[in-house]
Amino acid sequence: MLARSLPLPLAGLLLTVLLSGCVTTGLPRSQEIDLDQALETHVQLGLRYLQSGENRGAAREHFKKALELGEHDPRAHHGLALLYQEQDETDVAEDHFEKALRYGDDFSMAKVNYGAFLYRQERYEEALELFREASRDLDYNRRSYAYANLGRTAARLGREEEAEKAYTRALALDNNLARAMLALAELKYDAGAYPEAKRYLDRFSADNRQTPQSLWLGIRIEKIFGNRDKERSYGLALKNLYPYSDEALKYKKMIANDG
Repeated sequence: MLARSLPLPLAGLLLTVLLSGCVTTGLPRSQEIDLDQALETHVQLGLRYLQSGENRGAAREHFKKALELGEHDPRAHHGLALLYQEQDETDVAEDHFEKALRYGDDFSMAKVNYGAFLYRQERYEEALELFREASRDLDYNRRSYAYANLGRTAARLGREEEAEKAYTRALALDNNLARAMLALAELKYDAGAYPEAKRYLDRFSADNRQTPQSLWLGIRIEKIFGNRDKERSYGLALKNLYPYSDEALKYKKMIANDG
């Protein structure tokens, strides 16, 4: 579409996957279908309120009404997990993430969001396994993001080979995935593969807004190649667009050292 936010932004994830299912009630089939539709309606309304950020109280009420209709519904537990995560209620959020996966063990979207949650808790090994599981789900329509998150987590653990494979797989699934292009550019630069690093960075720069990270990487790559004009261009953009970023401070120090 979840810095510390690893995976996709929340707005890009909320309405992507809604599992189907039927509430077992012992009622006639037509009434069961009505209950199932009501449950799904409550889940979707809860997600929409959560996505908009305008009324989290209403989001909570819809998720709880969904659980009244189906206490084991993974979608409702996932929604509550996202809600409590935003409110920094980490223990409650984790409880609902675990229930979402207990009652929907093939719920890959929940695995990615739970993985992002664990990443923020610096529980990288646990997050890595969830991203691996989601990336293996051939029916998950956001596998590229699962791979991108897998790559970042592997890199955080110092597993550069696994990280590179994951990012490359993410780009194979979505050749416009900006985060994977920039991450591969960084990995190639760190490995001393400067021509490859430049190619990935150029791909990123062609279609995406520059970030402090991309500009700082561009400065260092062009410095390696001795392209002073391009290096200064990146540096000027960094100072103008992100004057208070860590990368801008690094650039100032580099200029001072060079002088």
